[in-house]
Amino acid sequence: MTVDTYRPRRSVLYIPASNDKALAKIGTLACDAVIIDLEDAVLAADKKAARDKIAGLLAGREKRCEMVVRINALASEWGADDLLAVAKAEPDGILLPKIGTPRDILEAGDLLDDNSVPDGVKLWAMVETPRALLNIGAIAELGRDPASRLNCFVAGTNDLAKATGILATPDRRYLTPWLMQLVLAARAGGLDVIDGVANDFRDLDAFARECAEGAAMGFDGKSLIHPAQIEPANRAFSPPAEALAEARAIRDAFARPENVGRGVIALDGRMVERLHLAQAEKLLAKAAIIGA
Repeated sequence: MTVDTYRPRRSVLYIPASNDKALAKIGTLACDAVIIDLEDAVLAADKKAARDKIAGLLAGREKRCEMVVRINALASEWGADDLLAVAKAEPDGILLPKIGTPRDILEAGDLLDDNSVPDGVKLWAMVETPRALLNIGAIAELGRDPASRLNCFVAGTNDLAKATGILATPDRRYLTPWLMQLVLAARAGGLDVIDGVANDFRDLDAFARECAEGAAMGFDGKSLIHPAQIEPANRAFSPPAEALAEARAIRDAFARPENVGRGVIALDGRMVERLHLAQAEKLLAKAAIIGA
């Protein structure tokens, strides 16, 4: 994703579509995006009523953050009706759960196209099954085709742990290889990628560490389950002050008259190339957008 199309997704908060109290607070939250959840967070008996609320929620929403709706899997009894009802309300994105192959993305996109849903309604994809991970390269390649609408991956770490039987340790040592594979695929497809949730929302120190690790892995942000997690996530996925200072130094060094047109320069005893300048300019542009 280029700086021109950059949308910060440092903090992505799940809110159950059945929780009216939480939904009423969306306009006051400092998160970059909200995922209104019709899937796991809503009981089967409440799913239709929750779906029927979406149009009103999105029509009256404040524009402070990006608005995404997670529907039920298209293979479920609610999925197709969810997709079409939500699409009519024109959220920023529709999150598809339980994807396994590129066909899952393409079928959802075809339904949106057939119903003349504006191109601005993007598709997000939950990567939460072994099959999805095995096919992640082919799925990510759809990100290179704007017609697919695919815009973002979200790691479903709880479901991955359950499906594979790995031990979910605090350091996520058994999940990390798959998370890195997901980041690599997202970058190859030009997609954003959001890290999975941390279940203990009371332990904010542990959460901050997990955010720092996710940022170091290359994730764009963290999916959240409680508003208390917003500030630590925003902080962890914002450019640190030292990185911004270095980026400014690189930009300023290349702007000096003696360095104009040079491909490589020396700065503070190390070699700096124009690829570093491009990285610096991108980081500064993103920082300007988020106000860092």
